[in-house]
Amino acid sequence: MAYVITEPCCNDAACVPECPVDCIRPVPGTPEFAAAEQLYIDPAGCIDCGSCVPACPVNAIFAEEDLLAPQRRYTAINAAYFETHPLQADPAGLLPAAPRLPRGHRRLRVAIVGSGPAACYAARALLRHTDVEVDMFEKLPMPWGLVRSGVAPDHPDTKQITASFESAFGSEAFALHLNVTVGADLGLPELLAHHHAVICAVGASGDRRLGIPGESLPGSHSATEFVAWYNGHPAYADHWFDLSGDRAVIVGNGNVALDAARILVTDPERLAATDIADHALVALRHSKIREVVVLGRRTPVHAAYTGPEFLALGDLTGVDIVVAEHDLDLDPVSRAELDGAGPAARLKWDLTVEYARAERLPRQRRIDLRYLASPIALHGSRHVTGIEYARNEMAGAESRVRPTAHTELLDTSLVLRSIGYRGEPLAGLPFDPARGVIPNREGRVLDVTGAPLPGRYVTGWIKRGPHGVIGANRVDAEETVQHLLADFLAGRLPTPAGGRPELLELLSARCPDRIDRTGWRAIDAAERAAGAATGRPRVKITGRQAFLSAARAQPRAASPPAWATP
Repeated sequence: MAYVITEPCCNDAACVPECPVDCIRPVPGTPEFAAAEQLYIDPAGCIDCGSCVPACPVNAIFAEEDLLAPQRRYTAINAAYFETHPLQADPAGLLPAAPRLPRGHRRLRVAIVGSGPAACYAARALLRHTDVEVDMFEKLPMPWGLVRSGVAPDHPDTKQITASFESAFGSEAFALHLNVTVGADLGLPELLAHHHAVICAVGASGDRRLGIPGESLPGSHSATEFVAWYNGHPAYADHWFDLSGDRAVIVGNGNVALDAARILVTDPERLAATDIADHALVALRHSKIREVVVLGRRTPVHAAYTGPEFLALGDLTGVDIVVAEHDLDLDPVSRAELDGAGPAARLKWDLTVEYARAERLPRQRRIDLRYLASPIALHGSRHVTGIEYARNEMAGAESRVRPTAHTELLDTSLVLRSIGYRGEPLAGLPFDPARGVIPNREGRVLDVTGAPLPGRYVTGWIKRGPHGVIGANRVDAEETVQHLLADFLAGRLPTPAGGRPELLELLSARCPDRIDRTGWRAIDAAERAAGAATGRPRVKITGRQAFLSAARAQPRAASPPAWATP
């Protein structure tokens, strides 16, 4: 019996080098890896040794005989990948190892701005080397970025990725500075005065707008706000979303849109066992929403969600997944694309057909997926009362989207736009407003002439744009760290005037409410203890003052987090 990779797969690729027979694909450094929705194990090549299982940071790998009913389809999903990608030795393999710092070499000090997956992978890659110190800066009073504030509460396995970061950050070479805003509390020149290099890993916190009439009406929000709200992000804890109507509409059909739709129709009692924010749980318990309509601009063949996320919709209890039969009628170009597509696209199409032809049960909640639909206006005077959208068609040999004269109006009091994240500039670094990224070449920040700026680097979405799942940041960060270490060894990084003692003195003066690693341990312990009392993984703190109070309290000795001992 073979091992199987299932839905939580984060594309971290930590399992790849652990396989003694090299049967996990795709691998970093190949074109397939950059676009992969997940990794796959070849059932014919697997020798059933289980070496890959402990390497997986999100508990996504199981022996075939241990798969639960919702996971069993992944046996065929893994096998299908190798029907079109036969297993063979891949000369690309993993990225080459980063250059090693010689023993006795002068100490390298690096500042990392951000604390999400990209930042954490970069820190972990740096801390593998001796004589390296890393200072991580985060403007929020808690770390982990979108793992904490973006991953849906009903996806607990995905959140386990933080354990692999925690274990690496016990070293005294690592320092955490939460509740510190780079660009306000400290400037980039001040960071460079205390470090050889700065890695910017701030992600893409902005969101794109629709640009249609009525978009600014109350009741119209970004899905980013909604996701941050139900995940307990302190900047969104006081937001209010109108859940009094029986229908919500989400514009866009990526994974974030599916997450938001799923949370809106899931039985709140199931969510009560998760780490969803308490204020969101209370609101969802009083929600009247029975239907969520998800509008996608193009055909099901072009939907932005991944196969695993789409498949998981079918496991919702008491929820119908609705697709209209007419959305299965593809134009010739889209049909040709589907015929030539790989197994990931075929899976999404097969699921679309299954949902379209599934039996509907009375009085159930529903997620209604509509394709070839573009919003043209939000209706209402003081609040959203409806959304008007045009039916699209695919036109021309390039299969371009073109609106038709056919329009529909849906009554709704809640509209969420989910059409993509967007990077925001960081003071002191160049910015490309068209792409929403900091201009760079393989992680080295570039000036207006295209020359690298000494000591300035990027990783994650601010480097490559808002695409790729959590684990994709590992390869991205290791590429950046390779170049940083090479520049340091070549003498291209100026020596900072100050070190950590001088930095801490500056932080004490500028940031009296800074939360360090000990403070975060106390917060983490307090949240876990509150969760244990109610059968939940944790009860999230959401107010800034509450974070500060918890950070200053003594954590319970009986329940320290996994990384509490340096």
